[in-house]
Amino acid sequence: MSFYYELALLKSPLDNLTYCSDEKIEIGTLVEVSLQRRKVLSKAVVVKEVEKPTFKCTTIQTITNLFYSIDMIKIATFTSMYYVSSLGEAISLFIPFDKSVIKNKDEYKVESNILLSKEQEEAYNFCMEHKQALLFANTGAGKTEIYIKTIEKYLNDDKQAILLMPEISLTPQMQNRLEKVFKEKVAIWHSKITKKRKEEIIKKVLSGEIKLLAGARSALFLPLDNLGLIIVDEEHDESYKSDSKPRYNTKDLALYISKTLDIQAILGSATPSLNTYHKIPFYRLSKTYFDTKKSINYDDSTSNLSPKIVNRIKTIIEQKHQVIIFLPTRANYKYQVCTSCGSSVECPFCSVSMSLHKNSLALKCHYCGYTQQIPKTCPSCKTGVLHNLRVGTAQIEEELNLIFPDKTIKRFDRDEVKTDTQLRKVLEEFNNNKIDILVGTQMLSKGHDYHNVKLAVVLGIDSILKMNSYKARERALSLLIQISGRSGRKGEGEVIIQTQNRDFFDFYLGNKDYKEFLDEELTFREDLYPPYYKLAKIIFAHTNGLKVKDEFDRYTNILKSNEKIEVVGANQSPIFKLSNKYRYEILLRSKNIKALIEVLHSIKSPMVSIDMDTIY
Repeated sequence: MSFYYELALLKSPLDNLTYCSDEKIEIGTLVEVSLQRRKVLSKAVVVKEVEKPTFKCTTIQTITNLFYSIDMIKIATFTSMYYVSSLGEAISLFIPFDKSVIKNKDEYKVESNILLSKEQEEAYNFCMEHKQALLFANTGAGKTEIYIKTIEKYLNDDKQAILLMPEISLTPQMQNRLEKVFKEKVAIWHSKITKKRKEEIIKKVLSGEIKLLAGARSALFLPLDNLGLIIVDEEHDESYKSDSKPRYNTKDLALYISKTLDIQAILGSATPSLNTYHKIPFYRLSKTYFDTKKSINYDDSTSNLSPKIVNRIKTIIEQKHQVIIFLPTRANYKYQVCTSCGSSVECPFCSVSMSLHKNSLALKCHYCGYTQQIPKTCPSCKTGVLHNLRVGTAQIEEELNLIFPDKTIKRFDRDEVKTDTQLRKVLEEFNNNKIDILVGTQMLSKGHDYHNVKLAVVLGIDSILKMNSYKARERALSLLIQISGRSGRKGEGEVIIQTQNRDFFDFYLGNKDYKEFLDEELTFREDLYPPYYKLAKIIFAHTNGLKVKDEFDRYTNILKSNEKIEVVGANQSPIFKLSNKYRYEILLRSKNIKALIEVLHSIKSPMVSIDMDTIY
């Protein structure tokens, strides 16, 4: 007797295919099958038993011991529908499990001995009273203590918990805090841990030895069969949005899982995203854990390190305190521009200017990774001299070393910190006061808690405020508040902001609460942008520029004729050429989610990638 099954092919854009088997197979089983013209077997998941089809079916080759639970398939089905991918691509997010691993029956109890303040207790109770809650807590207000108390409750009720953080927030500091309370019951999960360690963690999760997973967004897809709590820390962070297919948003998926599987969800941030603030009940925790006094000063000079900034740095480090300096750009300079013709040195594969890296004597594309020698003259006019624009972290580090030759200055960006070991080393040295000045990119804003930092200098914030995005004001102010929160965690602190837009920052930092900014921003976005409208971006990309333009034009005309959605824009992408592919994009807007998703699923083109809920 033969059985017939619909299979979702893992990591494949293909629709589900029907195969047959002489054996009865459980739904969710991982199998291996042959595909036409492929020499190696493909992995697939059994998602449905079906009637015998009219066509001849290929037989399933291998039936493995690995499974995807019904809940995993349910979540993957929603993900593929909402974020417009195949079911196989969506299921590939999850990690299968071996049913033969026996779960230990242990009587686990934990006592954190954390005493919450009156305000923290109120925040904790608020979270317990709501299935989905936003913990809107100022930097230094003690969010982590509330998280630990909540995790403690669920683990003592024999449930599992996930604590999600932006990857760079998974610091040794946070790991130590969690291990101190939950000991061997906690595991840290992120992209830099080894394959062997990942396998060990999965085995211990299945056996019940590990009950708490603190991790980056991929931790949401681990095989937890008794999950009671999901916490999304720094929920505003845009790294929660995947940049590969399916382009899911971890935060929104966590809320879907919470609602569908009846799981508690807590989202936390000092600067919550407008969407979350609008749709989830929140508790405002504004009283900081330690008494702090913070002064905010402005510098309107256009020089990299003005005399005012240098003098304040000198004073702070002479007092044996530490300084952090933020820039949005890594490398030495963002652009090299010709003084004669005004051209910048562009990557041959991407229509972006290459960044100057002096240490490696090279220009590098931060998009595709292409590297070339620094040209002596302008490649466009062949005669002009190149000069550097928009300073980066490496350049500031270089200048600081000249100004303070006897001080220890380190960089904290993706060029300098590439491994987990390097990350731990820099943060440990900084925590032990072995580094006087730490210069970095947005990595600096992620929840680091060091009490000896008395000055935060913010350079280049205007480049974020002036971005061509409806989220520019929110991004700039949120980032500024997050970085400001690294200074004066205990006692006095100072922030110097180099900007030509003092009125905007001073208005919200000096006179208003971030909540008031969110309320005003909601009014501004009404009838225009999320959270009132859904946005989706359709990107067309191909190595043949004429071919992709024809496809783009064809779909632009089709979409403009649809009355249920609105074409907001249809143009070349801001980065027209990327990794040798020419790119065009269409931005769609609609209040009708169902109509928008139907339209997105109707687009059948191998040149297209779709970004639902785009954060352009």
